Amino acid sequence: MHQAFISYQISAINLSEHLFEVGLKAHLPEPLNRIELTLPAWIPGSYMIRDFARNVLQIQSQHNDLVIQKTDKQTWQIRARNDALFQQLDITYRIFAFDLSVRSAYINHEFAFFNGTSTLLNVVGHEHLTHYLQVLPNEQVAHWQTQTAMPLSENYPHTLHRDYPVYASESYDILIDHPVLSGDLCKRSFVVSGVTFHVVFTGRETMDLDRICDDLKPICEHHIRLFGECPVDEYWFMTLLCENGFGGLEHKSSTVLQYARFDLPMLGDSEEKSESYQQFLSLCSHELFHTWHVKRIRPKVMLKPDLSQETYTPQLWIYEGFTSLYDDLTLARAQLISPLEYCQILGQSVTRLMRNPGRHLQSISESSFDAWTRFYKQDASSVNHIVSYYLKGSIVALALDITLRQQSDNKYSLDDVMRELWKQFGQQESGTLDNVVADICKHSLGIDVSSFLHVAVDSVMDLPLSSMVNSIGLSLNMRSRETFTDKGGKPAKLPQTRDLGLMFAEQSLGMKVTQVLASSASAQAGIQLNDIIVACNGFKASPSKLNRMLQATALEDTVTLHIMRDEQLIEVKLKARPAQLDTCFFTIEDESAFMRWLGLEG
Repeated sequence: MHQAFISYQISAINLSEHLFEVGLKAHLPEPLNRIELTLPAWIPGSYMIRDFARNVLQIQSQHNDLVIQKTDKQTWQIRARNDALFQQLDITYRIFAFDLSVRSAYINHEFAFFNGTSTLLNVVGHEHLTHYLQVLPNEQVAHWQTQTAMPLSENYPHTLHRDYPVYASESYDILIDHPVLSGDLCKRSFVVSGVTFHVVFTGRETMDLDRICDDLKPICEHHIRLFGECPVDEYWFMTLLCENGFGGLEHKSSTVLQYARFDLPMLGDSEEKSESYQQFLSLCSHELFHTWHVKRIRPKVMLKPDLSQETYTPQLWIYEGFTSLYDDLTLARAQLISPLEYCQILGQSVTRLMRNPGRHLQSISESSFDAWTRFYKQDASSVNHIVSYYLKGSIVALALDITLRQQSDNKYSLDDVMRELWKQFGQQESGTLDNVVADICKHSLGIDVSSFLHVAVDSVMDLPLSSMVNSIGLSLNMRSRETFTDKGGKPAKLPQTRDLGLMFAEQSLGMKVTQVLASSASAQAGIQLNDIIVACNGFKASPSKLNRMLQATALEDTVTLHIMRDEQLIEVKLKARPAQLDTCFFTIEDESAFMRWLGLEG
């Protein structure tokens, strides 16, 4: 009997030129006279058209009787000469792999990484066949290890080498949800609630892997306990280390992270968790949470999205916003950070939102829908025009949790919403509609939050967060910035008294403007993006000089700035205005109430 299948053999053929070579073989269920190959234009979880097919090079058939013709930016038609029938394909192509990110494909001297969405061509109409994958070493990388959550196959077609592991997926959609990492890798594993977690890093073992695993265990325990079960038996945290970088992308049984190698703890480091290490644990928490909430609980339109074009939904605030609350909250619940440290993180989040003028122009449902063209394509002025469904979504999630607790006398919380989402939609992967949160609160918890959600989600009104957090033992305090780099979250010793409203990058000539906040003193003075401030009141400009001169200027008086704009020297008068109260910090007023809210007491 003819076995129908599709197989891929992939090898890193040239490290210096960053090339993968892929051999695609297909044994089709029946003879055809033509077929199409295509590559996705985007990867689930990252909502922007990336046109991965632009990196496909030198595609050719190993059979002379087949002709390849490209029909659009991401599709190739294969047909037989003279319209004859064929039942087998043998295609070879190369991929340029030099995108050091969690979304695409990359090769260097240390490792090779790829997502199927950017590397493995789909045989259109045959997505349901078993898809096999084999990674072949060459002389340069014969010692490399390969790690992926894709299961190994004991039975595989004769077209593949028997000396190397073969991985198998039940369909193309499953295949491309398993990123693959090969290289000089270091690895640890641990078990939580019967689930085996694998922690993999690229390169030599410079970090304290045992400590990282010990800190990840309570995070995994929290998420499994919250949802009541784990949908996988094994899970992979795969981290691409680099000098500077940050990112994460979720998959059904794994996540790929990108992180700065020296921001992780090393053997002999202090037991105190640095801010950068806390951020790494938060990133791991965030991506693992997506195993339930995004990869299985997801919008109905995302159950089978068309990867050749945009798939729109106003629900991303539910998925990324809720997850962005739980990522850091989990660290506090697991006692990896103190309640005070969590308050500081929460204060920094509110600070970022308050410094985002775009929150008054765009709702988070609009932000979700426009992610493709606005959130994922930001420029230096975007802060004035859009709001982050991650950031404001997390604040809305906090406010929804408080609302549910208040209206149910602490019988229900956001945890109950998450469990209902899992039970009603995640376990069967049935897909959510736009009003899912309101429906669950009303029909499962008996609480009507429709008015709250209308304001929080569909309008651009600020939430009355200051009064809401009192019920969980916190007090919200607003102040002005202390320095240009002040992120908030803590009280200030000497807050600024004058408004500036811009961000900059220091240069040898002066200060290059990288962001101007709408309605700020800088915006009203006419300062523009990419201006280079070269002098302040006749002195060479520097952050400290500009700050001191501005703070010493009486209200309504001006500071004279000389600016280089498009190779022209111009003069700008910056009027001294009162500093904006745009920086937040929380204080714990009722420790017992706050500890109860965290789940650490009572």
